[in-house]
Amino acid sequence: MPWSSERDAPAVPAADMPIAQAMLRGARGRCPCCGQGRLFRGYLRVVEACDACGAPLGRVRADDAPPYFTIFIAGHVLLPPVFWIEKAWQPPMWLHMAVWLPLFTVLSILLLRPVKGATLAWMLRLGVTGDAPSAAVAPPRRGPGDA
Repeated sequence: MPWSSERDAPAVPAADMPIAQAMLRGARGRCPCCGQGRLFRGYLRVVEACDACGAPLGRVRADDAPPYFTIFIAGHVLLPPVFWIEKAWQPPMWLHMAVWLPLFTVLSILLLRPVKGATLAWMLRLGVTGDAPSAAVAPPRRGPGDA
């Protein structure tokens, strides 16, 4: 079940908020629910709960999705110029490496935090909060030779 604010703060519950608004707030590093509190307490570490509305942001786990989306976006932004320059001028490979590797690195670093914020907002909006009961793990079976 998606999280919703039970406080009397003016925050819109995550399930009723437009997804574009939530993702824009997340990309700006703000709480996707209220837009007031901080989303990150470091470069990529998510706060446990929003300071303004108390949304449990720390339970949402994006894992590998933000780096995947970041690489996808950076590749689509920078690969067309790489191919165009190669076709037009055919510069030596060392020049490609000297120019494009730093550009890919800088663009990925700049995009990773906003993409993670937008991904967390998207997950929170969809109700993926980490509150689902985990499946019970059965103890390992003992064979006839185990003591």
